[in-house]
Amino acid sequence: MSAKLGPTRLAAAGPAAAAPAAPSAGDPVPLPGARQGRDPARAIKRGPSRIPPELVAATQRDRLYDGLVHTVAEHGYAEATVTDICRAAGVTRPAFYVHFDGKQDAFLATYRHGTGVLFRMMEKAYDRGRDWREGTHLGLAVLLDVLSSVPAFAQMAIVEIEAVGPPARREREDLLARFARFFADAPAPRGPASPQVLIATLVGGIYSSIYHQVAAGHSDKLPDLLPTLEYFVFVPFLGTSEAAREAEARAPNPRYRTPAPCATPTPVTPTSTFTLLDSIEYPAVLSLPPAPPPSAR
Repeated sequence: MSAKLGPTRLAAAGPAAAAPAAPSAGDPVPLPGARQGRDPARAIKRGPSRIPPELVAATQRDRLYDGLVHTVAEHGYAEATVTDICRAAGVTRPAFYVHFDGKQDAFLATYRHGTGVLFRMMEKAYDRGRDWREGTHLGLAVLLDVLSSVPAFAQMAIVEIEAVGPPARREREDLLARFARFFADAPAPRGPASPQVLIATLVGGIYSSIYHQVAAGHSDKLPDLLPTLEYFVFVPFLGTSEAAREAEARAPNPRYRTPAPCATPTPVTPTSTFTLLDSIEYPAVLSLPPAPPPSAR
């Protein structure tokens, strides 16, 4: 983002007297799209008191993140306009341009912020695991649960990013490369596979599976992928039999999903016993589906 937040630019956004309380350092950071930008509880109210410009700016920026996610998820990136985003956020166009150079800049900033929130949640979950297997289970569960709990963000970040162009694709590639961090403690892979190529293939396969669920409008079904994706990840390192035992051991157990902050937790009770095939087809390295035509949105 090239726009600077100086006093003059902030003043252009309009006077304010009362803003929502600033979150404390220990508060969870909401995922963009988990809230509505026009929620009255988040409004900046006019009055005699002076609000720090930094708090006004932070409130506006967060509401614009939410407004962009909901607008892009509903209309598609190509059809979304700055006016639409501002309306959904309850923020004026001058205030929008205080924070962002334009629609693409706003999308990229929202994507970086949102994927950063999600990645940090995955890291915390992974680090709670007693070993690589448990950490992988916990990290994958958070990934699927959080995306399921905020389907607008999943649509924006997983599907609509295809329409944004090369800068967004570079952001995505950088993000996917960071997922190698979750394989640092994995055992040596079996067979002649290159570890770097193998990890990129696994990350790409997980991403592709999530993409197809979200694009089909089934974000709510993402947590159901957990046993299969666990098996998919474990096979190259543990072998088919051990990978199946590891994934099946947790599949029948009821669990509470981990939603994004500000989203609603959903209790889940399995209705059937999970079984795995002895083999799974590995996708091409970082195989990503093509961008859908505008008419298909």
